[in-house]
Amino acid sequence: MSKYTKELYEKLMSALAEGCRAAVLTVYAADGGIAKTVVSEGDGETSGDAGNAPVSSADSAGGSVWREAQGLALREGAVTDGPVTHVWQDGTLTVLEQYQPTPRMIILGGGHIALALCEMAKLVDFGVLVFDDRPMFANPERFPKADEVICDDFTRLFDRVKIRPTDFVVIVTRGHKHDTECLEGLLRGEKPSYTGMIGSRRRVAIVMKQLEAAGYDKERLDAVRTPIGLRIGAVTPQEISVSIIAEVIQVRRLECDAAADAGAGAGSGAGADIETAAALARRGEEADALITILETHGSVPRETGAKMSMSYEGNIIGTIGGGCAESGVMQDARTVIRDGGWRIVTVDMTDTAEEDGMVCGGQMSALIEKS
Repeated sequence: MSKYTKELYEKLMSALAEGCRAAVLTVYAADGGIAKTVVSEGDGETSGDAGNAPVSSADSAGGSVWREAQGLALREGAVTDGPVTHVWQDGTLTVLEQYQPTPRMIILGGGHIALALCEMAKLVDFGVLVFDDRPMFANPERFPKADEVICDDFTRLFDRVKIRPTDFVVIVTRGHKHDTECLEGLLRGEKPSYTGMIGSRRRVAIVMKQLEAAGYDKERLDAVRTPIGLRIGAVTPQEISVSIIAEVIQVRRLECDAAADAGAGAGSGAGADIETAAALARRGEEADALITILETHGSVPRETGAKMSMSYEGNIIGTIGGGCAESGVMQDARTVIRDGGWRIVTVDMTDTAEEDGMVCGGQMSALIEKS
C-alpha cells in the first residue's frame, strides 16, 4: 500500500507540473475501505484505484471528471474549509483535497528589468522562465534563480513554450518589433492569467489599433496590461519591476481568485500541503499512515489541508503542527497502522495552550488513514 501512496502522489505532482489544478478525491467507507483518485483540471482523466474510483470515469472528455469532483462542495451537508471539502453520507466520508500548481512567470526579454523581476518573482513564490534571443542575455549564469532560461529566436517562442492558463506573461523585450511578435503569438493561443507589455502610451496605442485592425479579438486586446505595472512613478529598472510584480500579485490574488470562486478561472488561493505531497511522491514507500487536517476552529499551528505521514517506528514526513498535539495523533496513527482502516480524531489545544502560554488554542480534526 505504501508503494501505491508514492505512485498516487507522483501522479498528483505530474499533473501540477503541467500547470493544472489537481485534487486527491477519497472515499472512506464505513467498513474501513479506502478508495483514492487523482483528478486533474487538464484532461479530466482519473488515476489511482480505478476499480474503486469515487467518481465516474466513463466520460472524461473536457474535464468532466474534474467538474464532477468540484461538485462535491454543492452536496447537502458538505463542509469546505480552505482547500479541503468533506461530506458525510450514509456512514461514508468523501474528501476532496485541492492542490494548486506553482504559478509561472514567463519573462520575454532578458534585459535589466528582467533581471530584477526574476529576483522579485522568486521571492513571491513564482516559477520563472526567461526567454531572449541573445546568448549573452539568455543564460543560466545571468539568471541563476530562474527555473528555465531559453535562448532562441522570438519567432520560435511558442514552439518552445506552451502557454498555460495559470501563466503570467511579461513582455519586456528590447524593441517594439519583438514586443509585437510576442503579443500576436499570445493572442492566437491559450489565454494566460496575466499578459503585460512594456511601452509608452503612444506606442502601445498604435500597436493595439494595428492588431485590432488585423482582426485580433478586442476583448483579448483590452485584457493586456499595458503600459505594464501599477502607476507608482517608477523610473529605474528595479522600481519598474516593483510596479510589475505588484500588478501581477493584484491580478493573481484578487482577479484570478474571484474568477475561480465564480467557476470561471484557475485561481491562485492556497492549496493543500504541496510540500508534503512532493515529499510523498519521492518517499511514499516510507508511509504507513497518512494524517490530514480536515477542519480547524480558532487558532491552530497548521491550516486545513496540512499533511504528514509516519511509519510505525515514528519516521515522519511533513507535520501537522508539532508538540504534544501531534504526539497524541501519532499514538492514534499507530493504532490505525495496526488495525487498518481510518478514523477521525479531534485535537483540542485549549488546555495545552493555557498551561504552556502558547498562542494557539483552537481545535482541529485530523483524519488518520492506513496507507
